[in-house]
Amino acid sequence: MRLFLLTASLLLALHAHAAPQLDPTDDPHTGALVVEKTLMGQFHQVRQTVADRTSDLVVTAIGFLGVPYRRGGNTAETGFDCSGFVRAMYTQTVGHLLPRRAEEQAAATQKIDRSELKPGDLVFFNTMRRAFSHVGIYVGEGKFIHSPKPGAQVRVEDMSGSYWQRRFSGARRVAAAQDEVKASGD
Repeated sequence: MRLFLLTASLLLALHAHAAPQLDPTDDPHTGALVVEKTLMGQFHQVRQTVADRTSDLVVTAIGFLGVPYRRGGNTAETGFDCSGFVRAMYTQTVGHLLPRRAEEQAAATQKIDRSELKPGDLVFFNTMRRAFSHVGIYVGEGKFIHSPKPGAQVRVEDMSGSYWQRRFSGARRVAAAQDEVKASGD
């Protein structure tokens, strides 16, 4: 919701500075309607761009279901570890290069509350007796996709399961998604 309000505020501010100069002889109600329609059109375009990117990220990630886990792996051909998988998905769909390790990815992204999670956000877990030792991509409805462990494959899991609930370290949002909102509003 905060991202939505930020986007709307940015668009309003930008639009106020770039609003077309109306002829004073024009009907003020007509001019206001034109400005409102233009603003709403810009807002819907930005919202759709962000939604498309997030959707692309999740759809791309889902396309890698079944790829085997490999420690240090960062391609579908060799297999993925958790952070290699997340890094590859962001590079391929958003064009944003994240750091290589899960704890570095946590440090390089914006902390958000679990209640603010949206598809494409990162979820971190303590699976090795240290915070942020495992990462996945939130896909919505309390589920995330990740490359879990040796002998397993990329899969979707429910965060409400007791294993993941006990180990949840935090949620993060990749700043590039926010920067895109700002840039699209220009």
